[in-house]
Amino acid sequence: MTKKIILVAALLLINQIIAQDKTTTNNEGGKLTDNINNITVLDMNDKEVNLSSYNGKVLLIVNVASECGNTPQYAGLEEIYKKFQPEGFEILAFPCNDFGGQEPGTNEEIQTFCKTNYDVTFKLFDKIKVLGSDKSPLYALLTNNSVTYKGDVKWNFEKFLIDKNGKIVARFGNKVQPTSEEIVSSIEEQLKN
Repeated sequence: MTKKIILVAALLLINQIIAQDKTTTNNEGGKLTDNINNITVLDMNDKEVNLSSYNGKVLLIVNVASECGNTPQYAGLEEIYKKFQPEGFEILAFPCNDFGGQEPGTNEEIQTFCKTNYDVTFKLFDKIKVLGSDKSPLYALLTNNSVTYKGDVKWNFEKFLIDKNGKIVARFGNKVQPTSEEIVSSIEEQLKN
């Protein structure tokens, strides 16, 4: 009798693990997914970019703004981009005006600001919403998955680390500097995989 109970418990555990794995690898039927590969976004020139095109690269996705107390983080982002880009690292920056109207500019104005003030060379995308009912599908996923804590982005310059296969692996608050040991070591670890 004890062996049957153990066997049934083991089978239930295996089924639960399989079900959980399926839940976190697809988005059918409203189930959570941990992977950004099925998402398409617009770049600053209104060109569609499927995020699966970045497979093989480690990504840091950041919501950015030009008139924020955190705006100087552009310098740190550019620093880690230059350091790790040759190893297969990309930064995807998404301007956002959701927090205090701190990104009021057009795409052209944002690009000019970033180039002039911080010599940004990483990829800037079309301005998006990261809050509310019209939140972008990318941020809907980044803020509701089984890997990072669930909940809305709190402010500009929140960061999400994505592995080479498009899987979300870490989330860093807006006060965590891009050049911090926490972020740098996480990027290095993903680049080794």
